Amino acid sequence: MSSLNAEKLAQAKSLGFSDRQIAHLTGTTEDAIRAERKRLGLVPSYRLVDTCAAEFEAYTPYYYSTYDRGDDEVKGNTAKKVMILGGGPNRIGQGIEFDYCCVHAAFALKEDGFETIMVNSNPETVSTDYDTSDKLFFEPLTLEDVLHIYEREKCWGAIAQFGGQTPLNLALGLQKNGVNIIGTSPQSIEIAEDRKLFAAMLNKLNIPQPPNGLATNAEEALVISKRLTYPVLVRPSFVLGGRAMQIVYSDAELSHYMKFAVEASPERPVLVDKFLEDATEVDVDCITDVGQFQNPNDGTIVIGGMLEHIEFAGVHSGDAAMVLPAHTLSQKVIGIIRDYTHAMARELKVIGLMNVQYAVKGDTVYVLEVNPRASRTVPFVSKAIGKPLAKLAAKVMAGKTLKELGFTEEIWTKYWAVKESVFPFNRFHGQDILLSPEMRSTGEVMGLDADLGVAYAKSQMAANSPLPLGGKVFISVSDAHKGEVAAVARQFADLGFSLVATGGTANILEKAGLQVERTLKLLQGRPNVIDLLKNKEIQFVINTPSGAAPREDEIKIRTTAVYTNTPIATTLSGAKAAALGIAALKRSGYAVQTLQEYL
Repeated sequence: MSSLNAEKLAQAKSLGFSDRQIAHLTGTTEDAIRAERKRLGLVPSYRLVDTCAAEFEAYTPYYYSTYDRGDDEVKGNTAKKVMILGGGPNRIGQGIEFDYCCVHAAFALKEDGFETIMVNSNPETVSTDYDTSDKLFFEPLTLEDVLHIYEREKCWGAIAQFGGQTPLNLALGLQKNGVNIIGTSPQSIEIAEDRKLFAAMLNKLNIPQPPNGLATNAEEALVISKRLTYPVLVRPSFVLGGRAMQIVYSDAELSHYMKFAVEASPERPVLVDKFLEDATEVDVDCITDVGQFQNPNDGTIVIGGMLEHIEFAGVHSGDAAMVLPAHTLSQKVIGIIRDYTHAMARELKVIGLMNVQYAVKGDTVYVLEVNPRASRTVPFVSKAIGKPLAKLAAKVMAGKTLKELGFTEEIWTKYWAVKESVFPFNRFHGQDILLSPEMRSTGEVMGLDADLGVAYAKSQMAANSPLPLGGKVFISVSDAHKGEVAAVARQFADLGFSLVATGGTANILEKAGLQVERTLKLLQGRPNVIDLLKNKEIQFVINTPSGAAPREDEIKIRTTAVYTNTPIATTLSGAKAAALGIAALKRSGYAVQTLQEYL
């Protein structure tokens, strides 16, 4: 750093180099560069973007930083300020639901007399609307930029829980630099994120998790997978939106994953979990103030919602269709889930929101992961139960108790709420539509009704994939599902649908006494199912994947269904839900009510 004098440092900052980049180029640390800048008085000034274009006074401007010399245009005041860290730039796989939570936090803290300061760099979100917060800083979500604003504004506290993984990864660094992270402590977040610390906590509480291991190279991963047996779920630590998560079924697939998908190292290990096939996944969102109290048995924990996934365990929670309240779980399992959730919230001393993902196999409940932060399901649960969980959580994080806020009891709705995801597959030609641990949705919709089947059917209408009331169903399933397919096909036949299948599946359906129209496989010639889809002769498709590497003809069938707007189920559980919805529509039709009327 001796070669970096004040003039060069000022020039580098003016050209847009971050402290981290400068540290890398000069062989020192980001902390050292920051300390040197402060010693030299080299800090950014903030310029105002006039939201009224100088026509009249702007009461809601926003700011950006610059190292060019000039006046700082931020007006100072003595208000008690809370900084809210947004989610940053959006991509497919990063939920906009976190933006909802940030916006509600800003509204809630304003109500309680705080000045709210939003830090986000995405112009396409509500958190960056000019009237959401008192001040908006249009800045990158990095340690350097966030610290500048926090110190410049003399904030009382900062919220890192509501913007998803991006601000959460900053929490420890911010705390080390004197930032008051309000809500659940970064140390508790670290326990939930670090696999070894997390496993130790679960062992202490006697809560089961799927057998697992940590691998820093391909050899270690192969040893772990041999112990766990295939299939296994592999993923890098500290992932965003399930990126690079994969279910693998063989040594060859695992070796390829470790070589090409991730850069494993002792600092960045890969998590290898036993994948629980045919397990039911459950998402739980809860809110608690227990971390405010010295005695861990004090305080209140309220489960906002238990959402049961329709798809099998292994589909990312941001992509899965879900039902609230849980519709197939026994009271015993619901009690176990409640007990585990309460125990972990107390152990982690959570203040605000916590999301837990469970896998249920028989009467055994496994914990998949715990996130002591806002989750993608918070907006859905809040609307379904009529309680703004993110707003309540922000007030709890700022010091209020749930008793003060009047929210101390679980709400079990007398109607069904179904969450369905919306996907961009029609924009990506040739992209297989199979769901996986990596999130791919770009939005979600809700179906509400007193009848579960109608609620599911409404969710499909809202997702632009309305269920047909008649016509032909094409069925093609993998060998693993051939034992169950006849029962599902019979449901559609009983509803008046004609069944269409290729050789193998057709043989099974005919043995079960069902009448089937046979069609050629793609490689056998024409007319085949692609022709039938293009001619609009098929009204519904059931096509489950043949294995980890889907065959080319399967992908063509699924993508053609998307391009011809033909509803498709890629799991038998999804097909059963569709049959339930169709039966309900044929039986009673549906009525439309506002959300307020349900509540």
